[in-house]
Amino acid sequence: MDLSIVTTLYYSSPYLEEFYRRIKREAEEITGDYEIILVNDGSPDNSLDIAISLYERDEKVKVIDLSRNFGHHKAMMTGLAHAKGALVFLIDSDLEQEPELLGKFYDELRKSDADVVYGVQQTRRGDLFERITGDLFYKLFNLLSDYPLPSNLLTIRLMTQRYVASLVEHRERETIIAGLWAVTGFKQAPLFVHMHHKGNSAYNPLRKITITVNAITSFSNRPLVFIFYMGCIISSFASIAALYLVVRRIFFDTLLSGWPSLIVSVWLMGGLTIFCLGVIGIYLSKIFMETKKRPYTIIRQFYERK
Repeated sequence: MDLSIVTTLYYSSPYLEEFYRRIKREAEEITGDYEIILVNDGSPDNSLDIAISLYERDEKVKVIDLSRNFGHHKAMMTGLAHAKGALVFLIDSDLEQEPELLGKFYDELRKSDADVVYGVQQTRRGDLFERITGDLFYKLFNLLSDYPLPSNLLTIRLMTQRYVASLVEHRERETIIAGLWAVTGFKQAPLFVHMHHKGNSAYNPLRKITITVNAITSFSNRPLVFIFYMGCIISSFASIAALYLVVRRIFFDTLLSGWPSLIVSVWLMGGLTIFCLGVIGIYLSKIFMETKKRPYTIIRQFYERK
């Protein structure tokens, strides 16, 4: 098979028919030997019904129905694991990324001789708060991680099968797919694309913080190293302060009074201790979740013609 097109469905019913028509037309400009894999990520609307109707009238369509909502990243990984094409095109089905970009990505992949051509936004969409928090995420992640991410990275990408086969070998339960894209390696080339904006982001501030913490702790041990050095620095300052007090007491017979400063110090050290324990706890929880070896998705039914 020459080409696999993978997309996920979650509240996708308003866009799915149009997405199918446009991506099918674009795929046939490249090859007649292709497949369209629709992964239903427990969508509450009638996305699955529409997907099944597409499957019934087009043998190129395959539908993976997950048993519940597992999340966008895990649904994408499930679709990629079942892609058989020599090239695999990953794209969201909400039409924010135009299906017609497939041809542009295909030309760029042949020209660059890369294993991956991935989409990036020239300017980040959204209001001022969303742009600032997005920039902070990439700067913080790249500062703490050994696997830097391009700023304003998008889902849309065209990949070779050998890259996809290596990508799906990762079996993390706490999946941050952008990090896995970087960790997998191979030659990757960016392509600037225009992103249509169809409404407010589904990621509220609390969810963005959760994703940031999860991403950093999944791909970097530097917070743990930071705790060690912070402990060394605090211990050094405390030792110097203690020596200073002893010298003042022995040689100058002076006992410094400082009840407020003592209370502040206790609260400061208590807060730092709880913070450090929290960071360690996050890493321990990840170990706990990974050792369970649970599947990151469960397929209820796979609609595929034999």
